Amino acid sequence: MGGKYTKRYTEDFKRAAIALVNSSGKTVTSAARELGIRSESPHGWYHKAKADRGEGRSGELSSAEREELKRLRRENREQQQTIEILLLIASE
Repeated sequence: MGGKYTKRYTEDFKRAAIALVNSSGKTVTSAARELGIRSESPHGWYHKAKADRGEGRSGELSSAEREELKRLRRENREQQQTIEILLLIASE
């Protein structure tokens, strides 16, 4: 679990870290060490970037697909609430 003061990195920093891995042939761990950060975060950034390029692991969603899924779930929840309200009104 993360500590009380979790370090937040900008999108530019994340892109630069991923670019360092891609351009240098270094492992994510060695690039993280060079940047002075723990390797857990860059591993996530790297896999997310690969998924966004369509190179992710089988079944891994891209950022656009995750956003669409979130939107569809919210829409589904709203429609379920509407149906429940309409059923209550119809039963009166």
